[in-house]
Amino acid sequence: MTPLQGCLLLSCTLFSVGLAGALSRSNAILVLLGIELMLNAANLNFIAFWRYGPSPAPGSVNGVIFVVFSIAVAAAEAAVGLALVIAVYRHQKNIRLQEANRLKG
Repeated sequence: MTPLQGCLLLSCTLFSVGLAGALSRSNAILVLLGIELMLNAANLNFIAFWRYGPSPAPGSVNGVIFVVFSIAVAAAEAAVGLALVIAVYRHQKNIRLQEANRLKG
């Protein structure tokens, strides 16, 4: 098995665990955690293809730039998601997603 295949296998496993966690949990924090795992799996793919894939030019850092932007988006998503969870908790005193439908207008 090549290092690229190993990285892709690890990334696929992380993505699958994150997807299963995001779809099967009723707790909003655990759903956000699953989404973060899926984003980290995508980041691992970017780095693996940058490191082990064919490079168009020596010294090209395109994969790293994608990862930096992806980490910035993940941080913003986590901040907004946690702010929403805190707002729902203050209103309902729980963070179960099944009971969040009472917020509909």
